[in-house]
Amino acid sequence: MARIFPFRGVMYRKDDQDLTELVSQPYDKINDKMQAEYYERSEYNIVRLIKGKATPEDTPENNQYTRASDFLRKWMADGILVRDSQPAIYIYYQKYKVEGELKTRKGFVALAALEAPGEEVKAHEHTLAGPKADRLNLMRTTASNFGHIFMLYADPQNQINQILDEYAEVNPPLFTANDYYGENHQLWRLTDPLKIGQIQKLMRDKVLFIADGHHRYETAVNYMKEMKAQNKPIAEGAENYTNLMMTFVNMDGKGLSILPTHRVVHSVQNFDPEGFLARVSQNFNIEEIPFEPAVYDYKKNEFIYKLTERGKDEHVFGLAMKNQNKFWLLSLKSESLMDNAVKGEHSKQWKTLDVSILHSLLLDDLLGIDARALEEKRNIDYIRHFDEGFDCINEDPKVQMVFFINPTKVEQVKEIASRGERMPQKSTDFYPKLLTGMVINVMIQ
Repeated sequence: MARIFPFRGVMYRKDDQDLTELVSQPYDKINDKMQAEYYERSEYNIVRLIKGKATPEDTPENNQYTRASDFLRKWMADGILVRDSQPAIYIYYQKYKVEGELKTRKGFVALAALEAPGEEVKAHEHTLAGPKADRLNLMRTTASNFGHIFMLYADPQNQINQILDEYAEVNPPLFTANDYYGENHQLWRLTDPLKIGQIQKLMRDKVLFIADGHHRYETAVNYMKEMKAQNKPIAEGAENYTNLMMTFVNMDGKGLSILPTHRVVHSVQNFDPEGFLARVSQNFNIEEIPFEPAVYDYKKNEFIYKLTERGKDEHVFGLAMKNQNKFWLLSLKSESLMDNAVKGEHSKQWKTLDVSILHSLLLDDLLGIDARALEEKRNIDYIRHFDEGFDCINEDPKVQMVFFINPTKVEQVKEIASRGERMPQKSTDFYPKLLTGMVINVMIQ
């Protein structure tokens, strides 16, 4: 049962300042370059709260977490951030382009009762201790939810989105912002108790699937357990430590997109391209394709087009290698090869994920990049776009090859998570990301 609640969101004061200058990507997507740019955009950019700069002089009493808390309290005291006067559910639409097609992903922001992943909340990714410790430190000092947990639910009749559309079509958005990649984000405030009640009722029987935010979700559960162990009182109202801010999106809606995450391989010792291809041929059919420089449109680039089209029915990967004026398509000879390759108990559905095949039969077996190396990001980097892969091959002397992969399907996410299994790392990239700073939840203490 998904128990959701309207809440009094905290938002930037509506004035002349462009919200685009104040919001950011989720904390785990912010690299050093982006962090510096966000700092420059505005002295009130949300990056100072979610991923502030650390300094060599930091101490347990003065560090990026305590500074985030100080900024938050000051901005609220000065009216830069303002809490809504009445509880609301926030309608959140994202308009974006994928392969030239304009899409709209529709969702709503609310609080939901926390519970450990299991029967009612399904997770599909493994989590790591480092990011959870980082987010727990931030939650302890700020008692706030800044980033959104991206939750999927099933609604084939699209009943909830119809309620959202009815409001959004006749009311202008409260806030509009563009993200780092130019995609458009819109937010409405819905306070009508009747419509909120309808959404709550429709959500009551839903199983929730975490799309993005696994580390933050588990951190919030750990924080709740910590507060209960300390006998901390639960504040009245929804804005307390037993609930968490989430954005809910219908997985049956048309606006959902998962992008592939390609693998860049570098610094493998004693790498022999010819010997590597010979070993690849034991498990994969290999098709050679001529090199087409700087043609990234998948409909015009034979390599990208074939990878994309054949990936609809086959387990196929693209390969580019340093100093080779050609590409290769690698298609798996038989799914049964994974039965011997995968150690431990996994379902057929898990074994036949493209990312499972890539990790087991190519990265681990042939290059020695095992699960620990993946976790530590040894010999591997991750990229989103084809052109980034081509640039890596051409410009970075450490890079030896790039594996291009097709995206995981949303049905696979649902099936794997429903079985209680976790996918390999970087299996999904839901696009676009949910902006941090459109609305936040500051707990009442």
